[in-house]
Amino acid sequence: MEQLEFFSIPSPCIGVCQMNERGYCRGCMRNRNERFNWQSMDASEQRNTLRLCRQRYIRMLKAKANESVEAGEDNPQQGLF
Repeated sequence: MEQLEFFSIPSPCIGVCQMNERGYCRGCMRNRNERFNWQSMDASEQRNTLRLCRQRYIRMLKAKANESVEAGEDNPQQGLF
């Protein structure tokens, strides 16, 4: 049974509309199709897109932290963006 949605799901856009080397927006981590089709997605598709964005963001943070550790930097969180 599908849960009723009482509130619309807001777009994850934060106004940083630049693509990274993998084709994801640096601000919200959506791909081109996810950005262009956000308004036509139903709530479950939007929730799934948000879940994918969180996974991409976490993977990006881990990769940046690993790069910093390999480079011998003291603070791996510094300079992420």
